[in-house]
Amino acid sequence: MATNSLHHNYAENYPASLSKTSFITRFLSWCNAQENDRLFWVGFALVSHGCIITPLTIIAIMFTGAGVAIIPFGIAMLSMVMVLVTNLAALPTKYTIPFFVLSIMADLAIIATVLL
Repeated sequence: MATNSLHHNYAENYPASLSKTSFITRFLSWCNAQENDRLFWVGFALVSHGCIITPLTIIAIMFTGAGVAIIPFGIAMLSMVMVLVTNLAALPTKYTIPFFVLSIMADLAIIATVLL
């Protein structure tokens, strides 16, 4: 009498596309892929932050009457320095782009705080 054995291996049945990678892992791999455009990111970060984002943050601080408080002003300057130092140190884009995004988030948080 013959017996049939059926073995299921579920791990092989799942396609590779179902394996999830975290947002941070995908973002950092994208930052590494941007290494060829490092000079663009240096210029973009310095010009956009130094000429647009930081002045808008300082204007929001001054016009809302929070200009007497040194803490929001100091955080706005610190976020600009954070971008400036990472770019002047010629760090790779896997550091400069996340610091740029973090500084933009800090400036937006300051603007939201002083407006509320």
